[in-house]
Amino acid sequence: MNKLKNRAWTAALCCVLAALPAVAAGPAQAGGNTPYTVAEGNKVDAQTLSGWKTWRAMACERCHGAAQEGMVGPSLVDSLKVLNKDQFKAVVLKGRIEKGMPNFDGSKMVTENIDNLYGYLKGRSDGAIEPGRLQEIGK
Repeated sequence: MNKLKNRAWTAALCCVLAALPAVAAGPAQAGGNTPYTVAEGNKVDAQTLSGWKTWRAMACERCHGAAQEGMVGPSLVDSLKVLNKDQFKAVVLKGRIEKGMPNFDGSKMVTENIDNLYGYLKGRSDGAIEPGRLQEIGK
């Protein structure tokens, strides 16, 4: 009887695992713990695109690398696995001057797009958004 239950459980698990690539290929929806929507790795919602544009305009890649994997500054792909949204906002807006991170609370673009910037970088950290040029979903 146990062998039959194990086979049924294994078959069910295989069906679930087989369905995962199809689920992962669809858009990751914003809401809950996912502050972005992404499809096909490089198509994102308007807010996330605004976050990416803020990243580009502020030239954050000079310290954090074009793929956010670190250079002079730390890897944001790694950092956003441990920083929550409030911690991220505090670092960006107040800076960490002693570590070379300037404060951006005087930048209108950053202050108006801080949530969008977080969404973009969280998507990169989660592996949902590919590095490189992005475009808006449906355009």
